[in-house]
Amino acid sequence: MPLVIVCGFPCSGKSRRAAELGRFVREKLQRKVAAVGEQSPGAERNRVYSDSRKEKELRGALKAEVERKINQEDVVIMDSLNYIKGYRYELFCLVKHAQTPHCLIHCDTAVDVCSSWNQQRAPEEQYSQEVFDALVMRFEAPESRNRWDRPLFTIQKDDTLPFDAIVDAIIHRKAPPPNQSTLNQPLSSTNFMFELDRVTQEMVMTILNAQKTSVPGDLITVPGANVKIELTRGLHMAELRKLKRQFVSYTKLHPTEDIGQIANMFVQYINRSLH
Repeated sequence: MPLVIVCGFPCSGKSRRAAELGRFVREKLQRKVAAVGEQSPGAERNRVYSDSRKEKELRGALKAEVERKINQEDVVIMDSLNYIKGYRYELFCLVKHAQTPHCLIHCDTAVDVCSSWNQQRAPEEQYSQEVFDALVMRFEAPESRNRWDRPLFTIQKDDTLPFDAIVDAIIHRKAPPPNQSTLNQPLSSTNFMFELDRVTQEMVMTILNAQKTSVPGDLITVPGANVKIELTRGLHMAELRKLKRQFVSYTKLHPTEDIGQIANMFVQYINRSLH
């Protein structure tokens, strides 16, 4: 299923836009629509979004549901805040892996309007003011220059959805090509996990040492990779360790028989995180 990601502030009209698009796809295109979104009442949402662990679990559950439903025929509409740039990138990797198109709809509604709409909800369906303000502050607006945020459709509250352009993006456009870090790989050799940890740890230390004599804009060469790291900014140990953990977790699910490709795959992963 092609994937449509809807994002925006709390109470910005995301569910209304998702419903409008769903009706159009079912009635005009005669295609099935799978909706993925938060079904929790307001009180539960407030508990989730005020607890980083619970919020992370929610994002993981939504992502898993998208992964289960996505294929190359019908349309999945993901109706959630989707406010984190890195999370939208993870969803982009899913569509690359599934080799199906996607697009992003940004409900760009003014904060004061969103706040008013929130207050018009039934009390049990409202975001608390504290949670509402925190989510607005944390929102990372999509940018069309990021390949995981495009095609991007920015919609104001009184706009009509550009149905034809959206259909062209998700039905007629070619899917993003997979690369080595999103392709399913053959089953690994017995020492794969040892080599994965060893190679990535060596690369982390190489990057840290190279930064002592580098400036943003330099290309860093790491052992075993023919692709260079495009250093657009400094990378601290904590961030490199986080990238290593994420890459190792992903690669455990998609191992490769060619251990020699681990370094290149990790460089690709780091470069995408920097851009």
